[in-house]
Amino acid sequence: MSKQGRIGLIVATLVVLVVAFVVLSPGGDDESDQANTTTPVAPVAPPATGTTAGTPTTPAPPPPPAPTFETIRVKASQPVGGVKTVTANKGDRVRIQVTSTDTTDEIHLHGYDKYGNVAPGRRARLSFKANVEGIFEIELHGSGTQIGKLVVEP
Repeated sequence: MSKQGRIGLIVATLVVLVVAFVVLSPGGDDESDQANTTTPVAPVAPPATGTTAGTPTTPAPPPPPAPTFETIRVKASQPVGGVKTVTANKGDRVRIQVTSTDTTDEIHLHGYDKYGNVAPGRRARLSFKANVEGIFEIELHGSGTQIGKLVVEP
């Protein structure tokens, strides 16, 4: 082989090696230089749904509904719409509230001896387990006016 042939072969080999090095070496662009620097990064909060990458989750169950109260409205010391009947089964949780815009009085549930005070802007709430069967009067204690009745069935 001639001297020029050997030089050409060496140059071609060097070119192949340089190209292979550039192609096979990691990085080599400006973005990778930036990515390798250590700069403080704010922590990232986990997703609100509590998911982990690749892990399916079910949404959180909704909160239980607020307990409902049977409402008795009082105006001028009289039950609005007449005496209200509240019915429950023995063992149930009974929730009664009395509201008024113009009456101040004590509420009394006979038989269970539950009391509350109602006034304009302040409701009276009674919450208890119905453990006695029967029919029980709910009254404005001061005026003696019946505003409701509780019926507890077996």
